[in-house]
Amino acid sequence: MNIATVLASKGVKVVTVQPEQTIREGLALLAEHNIGALVVVDETQKPVGIVSERDIVRALAKTETVFAWSVSRIMTKEVIIGAPQDDLAAVGYTMTERRIRHLPVMERGKLVGIVSIGDILKAQRDHYQGEVDTLQLQLLKSQP
Repeated sequence: MNIATVLASKGVKVVTVQPEQTIREGLALLAEHNIGALVVVDETQKPVGIVSERDIVRALAKTETVFAWSVSRIMTKEVIIGAPQDDLAAVGYTMTERRIRHLPVMERGKLVGIVSIGDILKAQRDHYQGEVDTLQLQLLKSQP
């Protein structure tokens, strides 16, 4: 299984924000789309960062003036990017080791999706459940 499998069922919509937009605007997008992270893109739609609910909460813990700040002020600039052909087990391992919850996906220089650690776990769980169901069916067929 690979990222393309997840995107095929989840969809490829990615909610993005510009670096100069405010944290308040970013929060509105997170709430509107019921998501946990926004990919920060430049004018060519190339990812230049990522900002998550956690990033915002950490900034809010320091000061309430964060709402007027630009997204670029708190975004993670070193974005780890995935590709549709990346193996889910390897992606899950990387996300766990790097302690990231969202992975933008790019193909041929274009942003084509985003996966969360929850998406990865759900896909793996569904895959394993399918294997269990198949084995149970084979077991039932083999009984006299």
